[in-house]
Amino acid sequence: MSAQRVKTCPGEPARRIRQVTFKLAVGILVVLASASHATAQSTPSTVLASPGRTDQDNRPDVRKVVLENGLRLLLLPQDGAPTVSFVMQYGIGGIHEQPGETGVAHLLEHMLFKGSETIGTRDIEAERRLFETMDRLHENALAMSGDPEQVQRIRSEIDRLEDEARELVVSNEFDRILSRAGAQGLNAMTTSESTTYFVELPANRTELFFALEADRMANPVFREFYSERDVVMEERRMRVDASPAGTLYERHLTAAFTKHPYGQPVVGYMADLERLGREDVERYYRDYYGPNNAVLAVVGRFDAVQVEAWARSYLEPISRGLEPPRVDAIEPAQTAERRVVVEWDAESALRIGWHVPDATHDDAAAIAMLSAILTGGRTSRLHRRLVTRDQIAASIYSYTGPGSRFPQLFQIDVTPVQTSSTDAIEGVVYDEIQRMQDAGPTAEEIERVLNQIAAGTVRRLQSSLGLAFQIADSESLFGDWRATFYASDRLQGVTAEDVREVASRYLTPENRTVAVLQRPGTPR
Repeated sequence: MSAQRVKTCPGEPARRIRQVTFKLAVGILVVLASASHATAQSTPSTVLASPGRTDQDNRPDVRKVVLENGLRLLLLPQDGAPTVSFVMQYGIGGIHEQPGETGVAHLLEHMLFKGSETIGTRDIEAERRLFETMDRLHENALAMSGDPEQVQRIRSEIDRLEDEARELVVSNEFDRILSRAGAQGLNAMTTSESTTYFVELPANRTELFFALEADRMANPVFREFYSERDVVMEERRMRVDASPAGTLYERHLTAAFTKHPYGQPVVGYMADLERLGREDVERYYRDYYGPNNAVLAVVGRFDAVQVEAWARSYLEPISRGLEPPRVDAIEPAQTAERRVVVEWDAESALRIGWHVPDATHDDAAAIAMLSAILTGGRTSRLHRRLVTRDQIAASIYSYTGPGSRFPQLFQIDVTPVQTSSTDAIEGVVYDEIQRMQDAGPTAEEIERVLNQIAAGTVRRLQSSLGLAFQIADSESLFGDWRATFYASDRLQGVTAEDVREVASRYLTPENRTVAVLQRPGTPR
């Protein structure tokens, strides 16, 4: 049964936006690089700790307020420029989707910029009449899937009706209202575990955010649905189906995760996207995007008492939704190496992944330290060996993902130079890993990473939007906004022996999945 929403203050619609890959400004992430060809499925690398030791000097004074409908409000007033950063994070992402509905969260990310019953429309009732006709046609097309010509005729009629409905739309009104108010960085992203919307506004426009966001939460209208679904399908074609790097990434995760939904793409499978109708997507939104599954972080120059009052006035009347679908699947232990070869007329590429625990595990900090020592900067082991000395790779990165809440992959991503074979690069990677397993890192390597962490601890407090992302993500994923701040303490306590032990425990041949991109008919 779908949850019902009450109407609140008017909001506004928006421009079409593409999926954005956004790196959180978390201090410890300076030592963890993400892949340069990250796709909609990828998420930033991170390590988080369960509540334990805290460093009060490095933790901001965040006030947490839980509204009656379950929405968690995180308030962090700061001195400085008269701006306010807003991050609204819903605990719904790719891993919550069932077979047959993959891509629905990402599609919803697009649709929530389309406006409301009062914003973005010239005649909502006329729009709804056209929606009903289009949705019936969509159902007819699904029923006639065995008749391609008839399906094409139905789709052409849906396109015609979309054009007719577009005459009733005030295009990009959500975006224009915020832009006229001085907004910066309005955008959104979907990951395996969450969907996040964010924007920065002048401080004197803070109430405007609450009015618009309340309307978007309570009264969204999924106008231009089928044309926007086509945009998402084209996004999949460009980022995965027509992209050698995107195809390699998807194939690698699918091979590594045989049971856990980390293996399914956030952008969705094409067959599922073609099947999704407006009613499916709207029902999913009404069920799972309730305030009880939302975290709103507000950071910047504002009065906390006033902002809490606006949150209660605008957001608290919105009804709760259902709890998010449980993720019960457990990935079986891998007992033998898996290999994937993707043939493409493109430059070669190599991805290697080992199963490791989730971001709150006791070993997570040592794994993050291992990543930094192997690939964190020009002085790291693998960069010096592959890029600087041997000159057989153009770049190399390591990171964990695609999520944080469940056992994940420690991944190494290499771009070879044109004359190099992936076999040769693999050999060097495994040789350096063996050295790490035998002797561990040096004291100088540990010190280098700790210095990076110390510098990052200072930088992490300087960006309002970065802080908003950190505390919202920690609260949404782990139920404690402070989780991101515990990480630095845990990294400070990692020893050389800890790093050697996690390298030995997890980076074994039987625990790895390798994906290679190569030209057809050419030796690796």
